[in-house]
Amino acid sequence: MGIVIRGASVLGQTSQDLYVDDDGVLVDEAPDGAEILDADGLVALPGFVDLHTHLREPGREDAETILSGSRAAAVGGFTAVLAMANTSPVTDTAEAALRVWELGREVGLVDVQPVGAVTKGLAGEELAELGLMARSRAAVRVFSDDGKCVHDARVMRRALEYVKAFGGVVSQHAQDPSLAGPTACCHEGETSGRLGLPGWPGIAEEIIVARDVMLARHTGSRVHIAHVTTAGSVEVLRWAKAQGINVTAEVTPHHLLLTTDLLSGYDPTYKVNPPLRPQEDVDALRAALADGTIDVVATDHAPHARHDKEHAFVDAAFGMLGLETALSVVRTALPELSWSDVARVMSTTPARIAGLADHGSLEIGTRAHVVLVDPEVSVTVDRDASVSLSRNNPWHGRALTSRVVHTVYGGQFTVRDGALSA
Repeated sequence: MGIVIRGASVLGQTSQDLYVDDDGVLVDEAPDGAEILDADGLVALPGFVDLHTHLREPGREDAETILSGSRAAAVGGFTAVLAMANTSPVTDTAEAALRVWELGREVGLVDVQPVGAVTKGLAGEELAELGLMARSRAAVRVFSDDGKCVHDARVMRRALEYVKAFGGVVSQHAQDPSLAGPTACCHEGETSGRLGLPGWPGIAEEIIVARDVMLARHTGSRVHIAHVTTAGSVEVLRWAKAQGINVTAEVTPHHLLLTTDLLSGYDPTYKVNPPLRPQEDVDALRAALADGTIDVVATDHAPHARHDKEHAFVDAAFGMLGLETALSVVRTALPELSWSDVARVMSTTPARIAGLADHGSLEIGTRAHVVLVDPEVSVTVDRDASVSLSRNNPWHGRALTSRVVHTVYGGQFTVRDGALSA
């Protein structure tokens, strides 16, 4: 049956009713027999879209599955996630992409859209089946070797040229391997020197960002920069956008709030790639997100089994959880960000970049993908309450602002009162 969402503050502005018909579409009048949800005091936003999620299936179902990751996404207010390609086997063929797409639809909690690999086996040498993945029923439009950089400029150029034909975008993990190799795990600076950890200098990111925006200008294609972390990268992006280059960029919640100082205790929970940076970089990222230089927030949700994370810092796996806490971290890091801007960076713009026409809007006639948020409540994170299979949660014990109360996906409640409805 339909739903009447009564008295929600839409985009944090006027309180009004939202109507969802029996087909899961937003309409302009209440359907007969609709369920009524009292949303007084709640903010209504378009369902969140995550451009950067690791669901681990196939291959590492001990860390996460499409089912458990979809549950975590729904709890976090997401109605669509883009599943990264570094699975086992790699999502570098149309068949592999279609399998991820089908599994997501079988679960039915969020739209799971596969990201295709740029190169076969993420090896950085030969282009993957970009065209076949794009033409498949999965309709892949975003391609990334995330976890590895497409470091060969010739290969990156060819990928950009190829995806231009069907409106695709290449999402780059910006890490020059000659400047930050596979063991690099701490921002290069005083902390890395004092702790004796292999340094990951900001220039290793910035040099790839600079190269790739120039390749995007040369090819006339679209490039997206994943998990931006440095003030220098922000400068490059600001310049590139001023030149009219077709570049977009994302920042993770954790890079908006956590700093490299946390590594002093060698806690592998805080080992992430790219690494946490100093406060001056965090400040630059916050300003860039607020002014639109950085387009979106993307979680880089990276679950790991305990036996991969509980090691000495240099040997532990990179990554941390992000889906369930993304909104609260953003609100804590940037309390001055308007709710319209929250929708812009977590819903509307990521949906546009991904080519998901059914997401990112609360307009009449669109699919009812809606998240309802309590803007006032403070939540203390408990990693053991997570619906993810993994527990590498950097927010455990922290008090964060705002809470997802209800998530509506295609006209159906996936989350009610903060808990999964199915």
